[in-house]
Amino acid sequence: MNNWEAQLKVGLDKIGLAYTEEQIAQLVKFAGLLQRWNKVYNLTAIRDDRDILTHHLLDSATLVPYVASVAPDAKAVLDVGSGGGLPSIPLAILRPDLKVTAVDAVKKKTAFLTQAAIDLGLSNYRAEHKRVETMKGSYDVITSRAFASLELFTELTYKLMGENGVWLAMKGQNPEKEMVSLSHAKVVETIALNVPGLAEDRHLVVMKLAD
Repeated sequence: MNNWEAQLKVGLDKIGLAYTEEQIAQLVKFAGLLQRWNKVYNLTAIRDDRDILTHHLLDSATLVPYVASVAPDAKAVLDVGSGGGLPSIPLAILRPDLKVTAVDAVKKKTAFLTQAAIDLGLSNYRAEHKRVETMKGSYDVITSRAFASLELFTELTYKLMGENGVWLAMKGQNPEKEMVSLSHAKVVETIALNVPGLAEDRHLVVMKLAD
C-alpha cells in the first residue's frame, strides 16, 4: 500500500471531493481490512493493490457527489448487496453526516462489515444480515453496485423508498435494455462515471418511484 494516501488524494481531487487526513487514513485502513479478510472469506475477486484502489475505493467514491446533488436533503441511505462494503463504507467515511445501512444475505460478509465499522470508528454505519425483502424502514437513497438487474433491484426495495427518495444503481456498461422493463421505478437520468485510473465503462442510473 505504498503511496496509497497520495494516490487516493489525487483521485479524490479529480472526482471533486473534499476530504480530511482522517478520512484518507480510514480509506487506506479499510483497504487493508478488505485484503486481510479477503484471504479467508473471499469477499471480492479483486486482490491487487492497484485494482483495490481504482475498482473499489475510487469507483465507490464517484457515487458521493451524486448523492449530494440528487438527494441534497438525504439523511438515511441503504446499500443493497453491499458485499465487501462497496460503496457503503467509502460513502460512510466520506459522508459522516449520513446514516448508512448495508444489507447482505451472506453472514460472513456482514460480519466483516460490522467489524470494519468498529475498526474504522464509523458510528454512522451498520450492517444487517438479512434478505433485503425482509427489511423494514424508510430510506432517502437506496444504492447498489452490480447487485442485480434494475427491475429486480427496484422490485425488492420499492417498499423501503421514502417520499421523494431515489435509487442510485452503479453499473458497468449502460444498462439500456434493463430500463424498458421497470414496473416500480422510472429512470430519471443515466450518468457516465469517470473513475480516475480506471479505463472501463461505469454508469450511474438514477431512478425514482413510478407515478
